[in-house]
Amino acid sequence: MEAPRVVLDTNVLISAFRSRRGPAFALFSRIGSGSFEISVSVPLVLEYEDVLHRTTSLEDTEILSVLQFFCSVAQRQKIFYLWRPLLPDPKDDMVLELAVASRSRFIITYNQRDFLPADRFGVESLKPEDLLRRIGV
Repeated sequence: MEAPRVVLDTNVLISAFRSRRGPAFALFSRIGSGSFEISVSVPLVLEYEDVLHRTTSLEDTEILSVLQFFCSVAQRQKIFYLWRPLLPDPKDDMVLELAVASRSRFIITYNQRDFLPADRFGVESLKPEDLLRRIGV
């Protein structure tokens, strides 16, 4: 079975860096393992950087290392903002547009309700624990 391609919403990133006990951290610890692929875009990486600066005590060099790792293992995708707005939050539109452009099967988020329209594009929103189950963890 082919590893599913996913886009990770920033709320999952925050959760992973706040606690090593939850499913978000378990998922992030498997990035690059081949269990699943992640997709990123320049705007999403910049949002990750901003969120890590605001919500963690990581040093700039540590944040840079995290982002470099993500970019080294991710499918990097350009997005063109062709059909916005669709969702109430413009940052969610960016995540959805990345998922569609990169042909990702899933958006991993704790705000599944915000991504209900994603099914129009064949993209399903899952919580981290749901993806972990699907990949057999």
